[in-house]
Amino acid sequence: QVQLVESGGGWVQTGGSLRVSCAASGRTNSSYAMGWFRQAPGKEREFVAAITWRGGATYYADSMKGRFTLSRDSAKNTVTLQMNSLQSEDTAVYYCAHSSGPVAGPRPDDYDYWGQGAQVTVSS
Repeated sequence: QVQLVESGGGWVQTGGSLRVSCAASGRTNSSYAMGWFRQAPGKEREFVAAITWRGGATYYADSMKGRFTLSRDSAKNTVTLQMNSLQSEDTAVYYCAHSSGPVAGPRPDDYDYWGQGAQVTVSS
C-alpha cells in the first residue's frame, strides 16, 4: 500500500498563486513517477502535470504550461505543484497520484495510488 497525503491549496484571488504538496509513504516503488490531476464540479478528472522519478523531466497539460511548476524531492518522497497566475477555471480538487513506473503521463491508468485531494478555489 502507498499513502499519499496532500497539503496546501485553499483560496486565492484571480491572478494569485498557491502551492500544493504531496507526501508519499508506505510501499512506494523503488522508482516511480508522480502526477497531479484535478477535477472541477461537474467535470471529468483532467491531467495537470507529471514528473519522472529522478525529477529530470516534467510534463504539463497545455493550459498549465508557463503557469504551473512541478518539482520533487525524491529523498523526502514529496512533490510540489506551484501554481501561478491562477484563474477561476483552475478551481478544482487537485489530486496527486503515484505511478507504477518511472515515467508517467496524462493517462489515469498510468497511476496506481491516489491522494484524497486538496481544494483549490480561485475567485475575484
